[in-house]
Amino acid sequence: MNVFIVSIGDELLLGQTINTNASWIGTEIARIGGEVVEGLTIKDSKEAILNSLDFSLSRADVVLITGGLGPTKDDITKYTLCEYFNTELEIHQPTLDHITDFFTKRGREMLEVNTQQAALPKACNILFNENGTAPGMWFEKDGKIVVSLPGVPYEMKGIMIDEVFPRLVDRFKPEALYYRTIHTQGIGESFLAEKISDIEDALRQDEIGLAYLPSPGLVRLRLSGKRNETNRKLIANYLDQIEDRIKKHVFGFDGAFLPGVVSELLIEKGYTISTVESCTAGAIAKSLTSISGSSQYFTGSFLTYSNALKKEFADVSENILTLHGAVSREVVEAMAQGGLKKIKTDFCISTSGVAGPNGGTDEKPVGTVWIAIASKKRVFSKRFQFGTDRSRNIEMTVNAALNLLRCEILNLNT
Repeated sequence: MNVFIVSIGDELLLGQTINTNASWIGTEIARIGGEVVEGLTIKDSKEAILNSLDFSLSRADVVLITGGLGPTKDDITKYTLCEYFNTELEIHQPTLDHITDFFTKRGREMLEVNTQQAALPKACNILFNENGTAPGMWFEKDGKIVVSLPGVPYEMKGIMIDEVFPRLVDRFKPEALYYRTIHTQGIGESFLAEKISDIEDALRQDEIGLAYLPSPGLVRLRLSGKRNETNRKLIANYLDQIEDRIKKHVFGFDGAFLPGVVSELLIEKGYTISTVESCTAGAIAKSLTSISGSSQYFTGSFLTYSNALKKEFADVSENILTLHGAVSREVVEAMAQGGLKKIKTDFCISTSGVAGPNGGTDEKPVGTVWIAIASKKRVFSKRFQFGTDRSRNIEMTVNAALNLLRCEILNLNT
């Protein structure tokens, strides 16, 4: 089953909206055993949509279109699809009933443009949208399938899961892909590849795919193969081998994410955590409290961007600041120890660095970051040298700090 993705939206082309729909569809199509062969991002115009249909149908069995199905006049996808499939619009009563109920329950006035969302092409199967007012549309032509979906991600995903995937599996009966993911932090893609090069060779011999999926401060490894019991066991064995090889860097598998892993660990151990942040300006505290139930372990935070506040809130001495500067091992360790004492938690994370893009020196260039973790037992600190992009530096600092905390709790830091 070959799939072509067409993403409609001027906002996508202008970079105002990130096209997360295409990446999600690609992942899920692979999961059920299909393959996305190509993709297009196009303007919300009749000409662009018509051209994309001819192009995509010549290359794939299934064309998935997202976007252009809202209530406004500039959303012209369904009108263009009517022309392409030589059909016309008619009010679809079940959809109209759903839209009416949708607005009634929310106490909102239903306008004529909302009513017109129930005007749908006669020549398609209507795909119910539980999460919104624009339904999906399933067309067939010359043995090929065109599915049009709303661009709102949670609406698109709901229709795909409830309506589209079951129909595609029933039609094509693809051999589903089985895959597992291992999540790492603190080791670059090239270093990771070198560490597991022999395992990667063995994976190829067993016809197990390996994909490196990097993001700021993190690398995911996805192992995949045809869905059968042999590959399940092989992949599980290889995951164990990789974890043993880089244990300090592995924080979870499959759907795990770093703040969630740290949250579970803190709750399991009954520990509390606080932060004293400079260059991250509360980003670590925000990450720690993004999890429901974070009040069980998170007590509070000091944002000490200035030296004056480092002294006032974290008891960092003037002498240490003068001798070593704010971005230093000595200062960041003093910040963590001061926070531990003042906020009275089991652990305290502190950060100080040059996030950029300005402020660097030869000795401490942009991207220099110190992170410290203090507990009643000891204070542990580490220097990092990130890049020149401010937002990436902050994101990488947060990930590094969370993983250092995980490793400190598990006695993995040396």
